[in-house]
Amino acid sequence: MVAPSFIFSIILLLLQLLFASLPHHRTFTSAADGSWQLLQKSIGISAMHMQLLRNDRVIMFDRTDFGPSNLSLPTRKCRNDPTDTVLQVDCTAHSVEYDVFANKFRALTVQTDVWCSSGAIMPNGNLFQTGGFNDGERRVRVFNPCRTCDWNEIPNGLTAKRWYASNHILPDGRQIIVGGRGQFNYEFIPKNIVANKINLPFLSETNDKGIENNLYPFVFLNVDGNLFIFANNRAILFDYMNNIVVKKYPMIPGGEPRSYPSTGSAVLLPLKNLKAAAIEAEVLVCGGAPKGSYLQSLKGTFMAALNTCARIKITDPNPEWVMETMPLARVMGDMILLPNGNVLLINGASSGTAGWEQGRDPVLSPVLYQPNNNIGSRFEVQNPTTIPRMYHSTAALLRDGRVLVGGSNPHAFYNFTGILFPTELSLEAFSPAYLDAKFDKLRPTIIAPKSMSGIRYRKKYTIQVVINSDKVDESSVSVTMFAPAFNTHSFSMNQRLLVLGNEKVTAVGNSMYNVEAMMPKSGNLAPSGFYLLFVVHQGIPSKGIWARLH
Repeated sequence: MVAPSFIFSIILLLLQLLFASLPHHRTFTSAADGSWQLLQKSIGISAMHMQLLRNDRVIMFDRTDFGPSNLSLPTRKCRNDPTDTVLQVDCTAHSVEYDVFANKFRALTVQTDVWCSSGAIMPNGNLFQTGGFNDGERRVRVFNPCRTCDWNEIPNGLTAKRWYASNHILPDGRQIIVGGRGQFNYEFIPKNIVANKINLPFLSETNDKGIENNLYPFVFLNVDGNLFIFANNRAILFDYMNNIVVKKYPMIPGGEPRSYPSTGSAVLLPLKNLKAAAIEAEVLVCGGAPKGSYLQSLKGTFMAALNTCARIKITDPNPEWVMETMPLARVMGDMILLPNGNVLLINGASSGTAGWEQGRDPVLSPVLYQPNNNIGSRFEVQNPTTIPRMYHSTAALLRDGRVLVGGSNPHAFYNFTGILFPTELSLEAFSPAYLDAKFDKLRPTIIAPKSMSGIRYRKKYTIQVVINSDKVDESSVSVTMFAPAFNTHSFSMNQRLLVLGNEKVTAVGNSMYNVEAMMPKSGNLAPSGFYLLFVVHQGIPSKGIWARLH
């Protein structure tokens, strides 16, 4: 005889699946953590690409060949582009600068098509953004953070056409740009006197004919200075200085694809124990779409997304993938590192793939992944949004600990009516549970310094905080260091979190403490540039301060 509890569980599961498949409705969740806030009903464009800058402004853009957006450019300012495939004279914006703390935005002007492009922050804090479509495929665009600045473009700044490529900052201050549609190679910016386009056979080996499944490869700087590059269902450790594959990692068990258009996401987990002789590094890859999903979606059949994560210690001599099961299957999701070392899985769908109209069943509930917990107890479902964030959604960690969420446009143009998932122009913020008022007594407040303009490798620095807790245990206080990422198509390029810990915590009266922290020992751990420093107490982070590492 079937137990009544089992029958009830089946009914509950069916109800969850039913509600999850309906747009603009809340899903059932098993937890009630985190909260959502609508910041802007419309910023005029769909935030397909997103990058936080050192002045607490976020640059966003979609593409120039969507037709006119819902945001006008300043008076008498238009983009004149005879090569544009939709609108040659366009007086509307396709990029904005969003002021986080003022909750305001202003129009920016891109001159060439930035569709499905890539980028990273240079050591001086400027955003270098690369490639795109049509007339934008070999462009380098530079944005210097200032209140009135706009995009500057460098024609033919790239050697190869870059569309769906991935960028990463290197210890020497250059960016490496890996892959792109039809590009099984890599190059660097800024350029030296030699045009550099270097073949990378791994990218052709991972290219599924007619489908690809290896675009926007996941690229991470390993602690030994080599690059971990993941595409499709496997990865290599790559010496880019000598163009040598140092190591081939095993294929993910099951061999299912995790790269665009079978779009999963990936993070380099927080780097810890930074004084150790051998520092461990781990990569986590979550979600995606099974083999055949892309072709089936073109026929109107939307296969269930993958519900697994694969985790691997990339520094091990004989590394193996460890598989975990997520509470919610997810394709086109984003993975965002939080200041306390946890990972937020957010956005995406539970069936289909990336591509025009090819995703279904939005996943409205984020999931928290706690990498330090035992396997089997790492995932926690969070409170849901009411806005589906499907193809071309974005997310970014902010200095106050919130996660900014925008975008979603699974259409070839702006499309708002009579369709399943309208073009989404809104911005939201997700506040993880650590921002709840009930944790105010545990929360550190950084008193000094307000920013750190010139921190050095291997040097010790003091951060003064107020913690109103009755008792502060030195072992529960840590300093973390976060590199803001360029987010698009479910991958946050250059995202990185280092756990600096503390050298010493000293009480100085009136709930005030001096926290000493040692900076990383090399650019292999943290390339020079701008970072956010947080003080974390019992898992509750302070607001961050900006620091420039030299």
